[in-house]
Amino acid sequence: MNFTTLTVTAAHHVATITLNRPDVRNAFNETVIAELTGAFRALGDTPEVRAIVLAGNGPAFCAGADLNWMKKMAGYSDDENRADALTLAQMLHTIWVCPKPVIARIHGDTYAGGVGLVAACDIAVAAEPVSFCLSEARLGLLPATISPYVIRAMGEQAARRYFITAERFDAAEALRIGFVHEVVPVSGLDARVAEIAAALVANSPNAVRESKRLVQEVAGRAIDNDLLADTANRIAAIRSSSEGREGVRAFLEKRTPSWRPQ
Repeated sequence: MNFTTLTVTAAHHVATITLNRPDVRNAFNETVIAELTGAFRALGDTPEVRAIVLAGNGPAFCAGADLNWMKKMAGYSDDENRADALTLAQMLHTIWVCPKPVIARIHGDTYAGGVGLVAACDIAVAAEPVSFCLSEARLGLLPATISPYVIRAMGEQAARRYFITAERFDAAEALRIGFVHEVVPVSGLDARVAEIAAALVANSPNAVRESKRLVQEVAGRAIDNDLLADTANRIAAIRSSSEGREGVRAFLEKRTPSWRPQ
């Protein structure tokens, strides 16, 4: 995979996608959006990859939309604006439905669409000095395309506040409202992300993939007979899968399952 705005590396079953536009604080434009979409689709289809880390190069994680891209959008027709916004929505959805778990490694400030990138990931780990801001209202805009993910990640009440005030909030507040899972010193960020990635790689690839789908598809549903049947069908299917059978056998035989790296 050849990219102009990203770097992609892989080792020990973990791929790292790094936003690589430090001169513009990793702000995204149509090229970044297309390349992120392509990278996540490709890595999602790569059997050797079991987890993906999304990171940024330079002082910021992601500053949202690139200013030159925004200038171009100012001259778009309504149809062009709709088409352009849809590419961003599709990129976020590609991350959200990626069959591999995605860890956001948030080392620097994260604004607007960058907050959406974090929200679309499965696990978010932030460094202590990081600030977040949903700044769209300051510009007369709104965080529409990122809203499905941000609202799920931080909750309706927090989203209600930060969407309309455009206030900055720090990593401690992001942790308090549940937007990030952990806050660590900058010096410990890489080690903690590596630990989480190693935990993911140690688990059954199929169970991880299906667990990710389980949360997305069960959250918010009514607990009724349809849901009971759905969850029963899911556990029955995975019990009879090759990895399910291998995992139970390995546990009973007190040995390492075949999928776990030696």
